[in-house]
This record gives sequence, C-alpha cells and structure tokens, in this order.
Amino acid sequence: MKQFFFFITILCSLQLLGQSNTALFNEANELYNKGKYAEAIDKYRAILDHDVHSSELYFNLANANYKLNNIAPSIYYYEKALQLDPNDEDIKNNLAFAQNMTIDAIDNIPEVGLNKFINNTVRLYHTDIWAYISVVGVICFVMLFLMYHFSYETRKKRTAFVFSLVAISIAVLSLSSAFYRNALNKKDRPAIVFAKESKVKSEPNVRSEESFRLHEGTKLQVIDTIGNWSEIKLADGKTGWISNQDIKMLKP
Repeated sequence: MKQFFFFITILCSLQLLGQSNTALFNEANELYNKGKYAEAIDKYRAILDHDVHSSELYFNLANANYKLNNIAPSIYYYEKALQLDPNDEDIKNNLAFAQNMTIDAIDNIPEVGLNKFINNTVRLYHTDIWAYISVVGVICFVMLFLMYHFSYETRKKRTAFVFSLVAISIAVLSLSSAFYRNALNKKDRPAIVFAKESKVKSEPNVRSEESFRLHEGTKLQVIDTIGNWSEIKLADGKTGWISNQDIKMLKP
C-alpha cells in the first residue's frame, strides 16, 4: 500500500513539474516578445535546471542570446537544438546568422571519394536502426535457407538460395554499419569556445608554445583530454591543446 501511495505521489509531482515548466516556458516567451531577453533567458534556463530538453526550448534560448549579441551561448544553443531536430531549416538559418558574428574564419575540408560515400551512407540511420536491419536480414536468411533446404523444385531452390545470399549480405553490411556508426558517434565530440580569446598550445601545459588563438563561438572537435587540457581539431585540420575552462561540450 505504501508503495502504491509513493507511486501516486511521484506521478502527481511529475504532473505538477510539467505544468510548472509549461508556465515557465510561456512566461519566458512573453518576456522575449516584450524585448526582455535577459529575463527570458533566466526563465528558459530554469526549465533546463529541471532536466527538460527540447529543440524549441534550445531554439528560443539561442534566439534570446542572439538578441543580446551573446555569440558563444547563441551558437551553443542553436547547435543543441539542431542535435534534437537536425532537419529544421529555421534552426539552420539562425545558426548561420550567429556564426557570422564569430571572428575566426576556418575553412571546412570536405570529405571526398569513397570515404565520403561510406560516411554519408552510414549516417543515414542511427546505430539502433542498422542493428534492427541486421536482425531482419538474419531472420530472412534463416527463412530463405529453410525454404531452400526443404524445397524440391529446382527453380524454387535456386531463387531461395540467391535471395538468402542477398539477405545475409544485407545483415552483415548492416551490422558493420552499426559498429561503424557507433564509432563515429564516439569520435564526434563537438564543443564551442566560450572564452573571448583562447590561446591554443602545442602541448597540454601553460609553458608550451602557442600554436594559434581561437575566439568565442568557434566550433571544434575534442580528440583527447588530459587533466585540465583538451586536444582539439578544427574543421581545417589544425590541432592543438586548449584549456577545458575555455570550451563547453555539446554532448555529455
């Protein structure tokens, strides 16, 4: 009985929390429409403190920061919104406007050839989807193999054999794609520079030689972390070490 009442209490608390977050979101939107962007940001962030995440919340939070010319936070929250809704054109357009405020001009080295084809193909689906396709392929293979084994007609046996090979090939390729997509996800560790100006070092210590400087809003990839330093890589291929205090990760 006590467990039942505890469960009901949790449900009621969650419902009240949801209503509270909705009220906060509406209040924040009203403040934004009135041009009170700093107050709106406080309301949006209060919702985040409740561990509530949505593309709309991040998008509005980014817009409010953009209105105040907060370069790094606006880009950061647009990127967070894009992670949850990667096909939203409004998010992409606003992100492009925010990126125009950054100082660093970094050329993006495009992927080419077979590597580009493989990566684009693997990125079509998430790891779980590739895994499901692989399972379906295995099931189809087993059914077709049994059909081949128990069939007495030559034509049916030949057809079942050919399609069983196709099914097992799809299963193997899908499983490989699942592992490769998982590896890409682990490798993808984006971050945004939040410091006004940050010195990128050749080694993970303050006494090492300065390689170059980065400014707020620049997006980078974190390759490795040692103590209070992160090894980074830019879109143009440059690498170096930056203080962890100067960046904010886009993924947990």
